[in-house]
Amino acid sequence: MPEFFTVLPPEAALAKWFEHVPAAAQPETVALADALDRVTAASIRAPAAVPAFPRSIMDGYAVRAADTFGASQTLPVYLAVIGEVPMGRAPAFNLQPATCAVVHTGGMLPEGADAVVMIEVTQQSRENEIEVLRAVAPGENVLRVGDDIAEGMEMLPAGHRLRPQDLGGLAAVGIVSVTVARRPRIALLATGDEVVPPEVEPAPGQIRDVNSYAVAGQIAHAGGAPVRCGIAPDDYEALLTMARAALDDADMLVLSAGSSVSVRDMTADVINALGQPGMLVHGVALKPGKPAILAVCGGKPVVGLPGNPVSAMVVADLFVVPAVQRLQGAVASTPRQAARAKLTHNLPSQAGRVDYTPARLVTRNGERWAEPVFGKSNQIFTLVLADGMIITPADANGLQAGEMVEVRLF
Repeated sequence: MPEFFTVLPPEAALAKWFEHVPAAAQPETVALADALDRVTAASIRAPAAVPAFPRSIMDGYAVRAADTFGASQTLPVYLAVIGEVPMGRAPAFNLQPATCAVVHTGGMLPEGADAVVMIEVTQQSRENEIEVLRAVAPGENVLRVGDDIAEGMEMLPAGHRLRPQDLGGLAAVGIVSVTVARRPRIALLATGDEVVPPEVEPAPGQIRDVNSYAVAGQIAHAGGAPVRCGIAPDDYEALLTMARAALDDADMLVLSAGSSVSVRDMTADVINALGQPGMLVHGVALKPGKPAILAVCGGKPVVGLPGNPVSAMVVADLFVVPAVQRLQGAVASTPRQAARAKLTHNLPSQAGRVDYTPARLVTRNGERWAEPVFGKSNQIFTLVLADGMIITPADANGLQAGEMVEVRLF
């Protein structure tokens, strides 16, 4: 049967869709311990300086730097040791000229000290006196107040996805709760008389619902809250009713299957009936995933995924994941890890189309190779057995065995 798609390159399709997809996020406050991978809803500034006191970055002696000027192996400087800085407390003494104090890593410098001499460049000359064998400059081996971050400085911008180190930084300044974007609810509705839930034993001609679970995982990784809304039959009114109810209760709707041009595929008609402006893109210059649908209905994004699992996950990665991040107000997509490797087999392609090919990474004679996992787009285990995807760009006629390629890791 002929296809009637007006396909767009993936980047153009996303840009056209995003002209209508709102980027506003709804804020909520969560405990710091629960904030990993959440997106900040507002800029966060440091309520205090870190460190809040001058501290040593190594074991040694707190000194007045000027007292060490000119010190050398042949002409050492002699300093009186007047005490030891207690860990976790402020020292009860000040440094006077020609004096020093024992200090440990992280210890607070006493008043009057502005540098630390490493213990390795000192030696004891007599009781309560040391020889300094090398001069130090003011601030050497010391973290001064605000060296890590100054009070009032922006720590994190709005739209930033919180990483483990960010949680540590927030804890360092005493922030124990964070205002973040609410996780957008993403409704997932499978379609097709042949599709049954995973817990059901399929009858002849039936298949288990794969896409609702695979795509839900992609949504969760992107920071969304997936909501599986069941399986709609191949009936226009039933599909429309279930789709409308799912969209009403969510921030975005993802329909699985029914996006090909076919008498039985009603997804496009259902989407257009959900609200204006309706379908914006039907067809992307992509393999697999060409019959993808991108729409906005009543201010909410809607995506029609191809039914085959590999196609569905490729389209979800290209469009659903960025939309979930956009709904959280994220200023940039989470960077994807990639690996460079030599290609084991030729990969033919068609110019003007972006190809995604599952691949596993293998090591041969100490070199890393990308081995394509060949199969059809309805074979979910081509992805299960793969480590990532080889992307053939639109301006290429294919990739040659032996050339270096980039594998976009899952």
